[in-house]
Amino acid sequence: MPSILFVCLGNICRSPLAEAALREEARRRGVDVVVDSAGTGDWHAGEPPDERAIAVAARHGVDIGALRARQVTRADFTRFDHIVALDHENLKNLRRLAPANATAELSLLLDHVPGREGQAVTDPWFGDASGFDVTWAEVTAAARGLVERFGGRGSRD
Repeated sequence: MPSILFVCLGNICRSPLAEAALREEARRRGVDVVVDSAGTGDWHAGEPPDERAIAVAARHGVDIGALRARQVTRADFTRFDHIVALDHENLKNLRRLAPANATAELSLLLDHVPGREGQAVTDPWFGDASGFDVTWAEVTAAARGLVERFGGRGSRD
């Protein structure tokens, strides 16, 4: 069963939305996957997602209100098969944090969307609620790509 950790800066906007989108797509397609999210920073540890993130997920039938932010740990680099950064700065930080025994494959989330490789997911933090709709669309497209990668064509592997 593949395991994926999504990582953004504070783990209250983009990465919990990516976690939710992948959980929902995997559930819909009957694919077993372990999913979590974390931030490279620790200042939101223990907090729920941003209320705008909770609202956009709810509009798409997904409840993320019980999620709590956490900081990425060195153990995550061997616990997960894939650690997926939401932007270049977090990918750079993950490469710096990775221990010598890291086994996780690192990538950008939009590397899993044809035609969007190398691009960062829109950070909605400083904008209004409409930015979260853009972010949801991006993480949902990536979730579809990840499920395809893991062989999710409507049946359990």
